[in-house]
Amino acid sequence: MIPLSDESRRVSSVPVVTAAIIAVNALVFVLELVNGDAFVTRWSLVPRDVAAGHHYYTLVTAMFMHASWSHIIGNMVFLWAFGPEMEEAMGEVRYLAFYLVGGLVAFAVQIAADPGSTVPNLGASGAIAAVMGGFMVTYPRDEIRTLLFLGWFVRVTFVPAALLIGFWFLTQLVSLGDVTGAQSGGVAYMAHIGGLIFGVLTARIFEGSRSLAELFGNGGE
Repeated sequence: MIPLSDESRRVSSVPVVTAAIIAVNALVFVLELVNGDAFVTRWSLVPRDVAAGHHYYTLVTAMFMHASWSHIIGNMVFLWAFGPEMEEAMGEVRYLAFYLVGGLVAFAVQIAADPGSTVPNLGASGAIAAVMGGFMVTYPRDEIRTLLFLGWFVRVTFVPAALLIGFWFLTQLVSLGDVTGAQSGGVAYMAHIGGLIFGVLTARIFEGSRSLAELFGNGGE
């Protein structure tokens, strides 16, 4: 399933921060193509290095890098499907902070899970997973226009956000089990899981006082 857009609501303003994040990712990917493997190696995150206290800057730089065309396109499609609504719910500054902190937490979880790994980690998936987690608790009933693949059959359908994101989360858990069993793998599934859990737990806080009142009750009504 590939999410395309939220059909239940429309944002009232241009999602400047989401568009800027996509633009930065695209620019960095162009730099990767131009500068080759040396550039990717320099700015990617290696868990063993960070766990040893080196190259902390890669916690941020790796968040804007991707391994292939399919990697960046897939990530940016997911971000555009869920990001604009979360940007409007939080406001531009808090949404940017939420996105960046979500990415940092996702990488931290991945490092904690395998601190001795020398496999370079890169990609926006952890931060985007945080956005998806936030969306799931903020707009769980929204209908998401989704491309559904059933073998060679492809159709556009509408899937509730909680179901779509919940299914995605389950696939990450299953994939994590497969990778753990094989003791190998190049996808940072723990980062995805950590990012989504961070989003679920903190989105309401980043959305501010109005959302907190809705979550806990305002006591005056």
